[in-house]
Amino acid sequence: MAEYEKKVRKILKANGWDFLRQGKGDHEIWANPLFSHKLTVDGKIKSRHSANGIMKSANIKHKF
Repeated sequence: MAEYEKKVRKILKANGWDFLRQGKGDHEIWANPLFSHKLTVDGKIKSRHSANGIMKSANIKHKF
């Protein structure tokens, strides 16, 4: 299985999302000043469906 966490983090940073803090376990909290909500990113993204869900929540048009 492919590891998507590095790709997801790179795309989030390129689209203005910043790492805010560590969440519970291996989760991370990301924030973007243009959006009112925060985003939770799992530290071990093994499914492209999960990676695509994060992209959709971040309002980024990117498919894995």
